[in-house]
Amino acid sequence: MDKSNGYDEIAERFIAERNPSTGVAIVREWNLTLPENASVLDLGCGHGEPVARILMETGCRVFGVDASLRLLGEFRRRFPRAMAEHAAVEESEFFERTFDGIIAWGLMFLVSAETQAVVSQKAARALQLGGRFLFTAPREAVRWKDAITGRESISLGREKYRRILADAGLRLDGERNDEGGNHYYFASKGVRESM
Repeated sequence: MDKSNGYDEIAERFIAERNPSTGVAIVREWNLTLPENASVLDLGCGHGEPVARILMETGCRVFGVDASLRLLGEFRRRFPRAMAEHAAVEESEFFERTFDGIIAWGLMFLVSAETQAVVSQKAARALQLGGRFLFTAPREAVRWKDAITGRESISLGREKYRRILADAGLRLDGERNDEGGNHYYFASKGVRESM
């Protein structure tokens, strides 16, 4: 079974087509909510552009996990100082650590509804008090075929994500869209501030 949801076989195409500027401003703003030298878990890190690059440029200690061996190989080549693990995100051993921030850009909707809930639970447990969780998924509850792999993607929608986060002990602080139409969910553990 391909735990990369088809991304291992199209890794080179994904790298070539990923717009390195999409979402940069939002990730930079989120990064400002983290403490100095924050530890950040990048779920579905891919080849690391632009998320890992932005985080590492500001001194974050980045831990990347991806189920695509080919994408992870490129991540390791580009960011040799980052810790990297080849695994399906829900099976990551990094969840045994604690982090100031966890980010899942372009990942949640690629996995099943059940796995999305599991990842949210594990993220909540791995976040330190005051930690931040950022992920992308459409605001609406919708299913579609991934543009690159042709596999089914699923967004659970805003209200379901709010419930999943609350059940995990996280608060949904805010939402935003970027210039590419990606929808961001900002959550936190034990804080009341809004993004």
